[in-house]
Amino acid sequence: MKRVLITGANGLLGQKLITELIEDYELLATARAPQPVLQSPTFLYRRLDIENYRACKAVIEDFRPEVIINAAAYTNVDGCEVEREACWRANVKGVENLVRAARNRMIQIIHISTDYIFDGTNGPYAEEQRPNPLCYYGKAKLASENVIKAAGLPYTIVRTSVVYGVGVAVKSNFFLWVYQRLRQDKPIRVVTDQYNTPTWVDDLAGGIHLILNRPFLGVIHISGPDFIDRYRMAVQIAQTFHFDPSRIIPITTDQLQQRASRPLKAGLKIEKAIQELGFRPKTLKESFEFLKASLSK
Repeated sequence: MKRVLITGANGLLGQKLITELIEDYELLATARAPQPVLQSPTFLYRRLDIENYRACKAVIEDFRPEVIINAAAYTNVDGCEVEREACWRANVKGVENLVRAARNRMIQIIHISTDYIFDGTNGPYAEEQRPNPLCYYGKAKLASENVIKAAGLPYTIVRTSVVYGVGVAVKSNFFLWVYQRLRQDKPIRVVTDQYNTPTWVDDLAGGIHLILNRPFLGVIHISGPDFIDRYRMAVQIAQTFHFDPSRIIPITTDQLQQRASRPLKAGLKIEKAIQELGFRPKTLKESFEFLKASLSK
């Protein structure tokens, strides 16, 4: 059974990767916390801070994975604008450490990136289009891609967009924020001019599973099929869960005054994943119905 090491295993994507891959691979889940949030005897867990090269080397030499899935990242876009050193350590230096530790064994790395490496003037974007990040988060993620490409290792860079879903003690995401606020009947302000291709985390984990099965090398986009603005996404959430959509106040990005610049028309084209992997993501409407059933339990 192929050995797969997952970083960032306590996050939303990390948790879904564990549940998605557990039956087909021998897994070592890692994260900064002393204990995993998912408790099961069917996978191994070790504490790992990828910003520590010696720790990366020790874990990789001990477990000897054939694939590393790097789901660890600092993803708070506005936070990255303020805490630039922390952003760089997590999103670039950590990747450099993994690459350096993996090089002796030529371990394949699957690295998660973002549509925020593009400037949002002409989205959704195909894999070969030229990046031009607007914010520090996007610049750091683009730098991490370049580290991977220059490493001389077999690699897959998976770009995704606005990942949403539910998990155990996970940080908030756009879906959870809208759901929780509207459930409490609180008003929210949501922008009408930021477009992405929102990605249900279950689909993202499933897409990575397809990559492992191939295996696929290179750059590929794994996201949802809907190219939609945040306001309309929030309205769909309200309609699915029978919340009051009038609590959603439409605004524009300049009114929101976010610290970091956002690409207004980002998002990703997924034809390559559909054709080469057989990737079939759920629509927003379909995924919201699954989430509704899950949350009702």
